Amino acid sequence: MYLKQKHSIQVLALFLLTTGIVWAQLPSNVYCFDSKKEGRSIHHELKVSADYLILTQYETAPAKFIKTMGGYYTAQDGILKVALEFNSNHEIDSITELNIPYTLSDQLLVLNIGTEMHFKASNTKQQDLDGQWLFATRGPDTGQERRGEQNTRKTLKFLLNGRFQWIAYDTEGLQFKGTGGGSYTASDGQYTEHIEYFSRDNSRVGASLQFQYEQKENDWHHRGKNSK
Repeated sequence: MYLKQKHSIQVLALFLLTTGIVWAQLPSNVYCFDSKKEGRSIHHELKVSADYLILTQYETAPAKFIKTMGGYYTAQDGILKVALEFNSNHEIDSITELNIPYTLSDQLLVLNIGTEMHFKASNTKQQDLDGQWLFATRGPDTGQERRGEQNTRKTLKFLLNGRFQWIAYDTEGLQFKGTGGGSYTASDGQYTEHIEYFSRDNSRVGASLQFQYEQKENDWHHRGKNSK
């Protein structure tokens, strides 16, 4: 079962207003950019909500996961400031925060991460379950302690505009455990994932998984077989 993730953006907004800092939000969307490197096709996907973003890179032919990072952000004076909650390359680069120059016009978001990356906004595709979800419990609700936001061990599931991603991590030391994602559909109690990248096993790319779901207030009850 998953529970809707709460946001700390209201507290942050109050702080910025009282300190006189002007800031903005990026339009919630999935932004994509494709590049070539040494003959390899690399897909860059940026998922953005009101206060959270995830940047993921993976090869498409053949399928190979590269990296992912994400956390809470603010957009101020042309700079995206991101406090990372996870970074799959943290053991290598030790990065815990990002300051990314950006411009936004029409449907084009340009980020300067060492080089300019031109992300195009995807078409809006609203579905059931859109949003950010944190893993709560496995199995029956009764007799189990719910894992909440205060627990440093998290499994986040981010669904937006027909794209999904799950990330297992521990905010203590930015310990990355694994991720996977791709496209999804959710309607009439049927949830289906189509895997396009999977950090633990690239051979799982191309698989489709079906689940049954039910929403009860802020809880997503999820039933079916996992990615293994």
